[in-house]
Amino acid sequence: MAHEGTGPRIGTRGSALALWQAEWIRAALGRSLNGVECSILKFTTTGDRILDRPLPEIGGKGLFTEELERALLDGTIDLAVHSLKDLPVDSPEGLCLGAIGLREDPRDALVSARYRSLGELPRGARVGTSSLRRASQLLALRPDLVLLSLRGNVDTRVKRAMDGEYDAIVLAAAGLARLGRKEAIAAYFGFDEMLPAPGQGALAVQCRLGDEATLGLLEAVEDAATRAAVTAERAFLKALGGGCSAPIAAYGRAAGGPGDPGGGPEGLELEGLVASLDGSRLVRVRARGKEPEELGRRLAEEALKQGARGLLS
Repeated sequence: MAHEGTGPRIGTRGSALALWQAEWIRAALGRSLNGVECSILKFTTTGDRILDRPLPEIGGKGLFTEELERALLDGTIDLAVHSLKDLPVDSPEGLCLGAIGLREDPRDALVSARYRSLGELPRGARVGTSSLRRASQLLALRPDLVLLSLRGNVDTRVKRAMDGEYDAIVLAAAGLARLGRKEAIAAYFGFDEMLPAPGQGALAVQCRLGDEATLGLLEAVEDAATRAAVTAERAFLKALGGGCSAPIAAYGRAAGGPGDPGGGPEGLELEGLVASLDGSRLVRVRARGKEPEELGRRLAEEALKQGARGLLS
């Protein structure tokens, strides 16, 4: 824990979205600390430094988190704030997910200067995304699209779409909402069109295992329903091979009323997807259950039975 009289030291990436997230956590902790000020330390990660190549080419997961995790382990910071979807499913030894905050809109969004929906895009339209998950689901809907790599922070990407460099781009709705850029959204993708990344829209706070003082403070930002849903999503991802670069998507939500097979509001419904890179084959599975980890593993087994193994290799 930080020195007496000061709050915990928060580590974050330096992008506008990452800083928004860190400030949100700082404000929430400040309320429970009676105004004690937490400091924010900015880090540049490998993913921030290498902007001229698509993410899958340079290693995918962990590119935005390793430097922050090292700083946690060596005591430079007391907690690290991440977009949960950037965080690998296996936590380094000595660290834990101290809190998962209330989830923002988990959907993906289409951003375009000229077109108001995916259907409006002309044949052969140029669409920007660096996500294999988004690319495969876009191609499943519109095999004619030309998909181009898109890197950089949210504002940079939106500007490139608005300047006409791309006919459209696809971004997480959560990031646009948090930065006050919802006006850039031309259309939202339904979950039947594009299933999100596991953990998309959720904030994760990592801290040291056994740091009881920080863990106690983090109870102020914990959202139990979000944790249950994203735990199931990440269990699905982990059971399929975790860091593999194949397009994998998952979304969990509270099951319906007491008469539902999911056992009422405390149960979860989980939908998962594994796709071929060209979008020509999608394995989509759905299940309900009470225990998030078990539900995620069970759904992954079902996906493998339905042919996902061939798409993952």
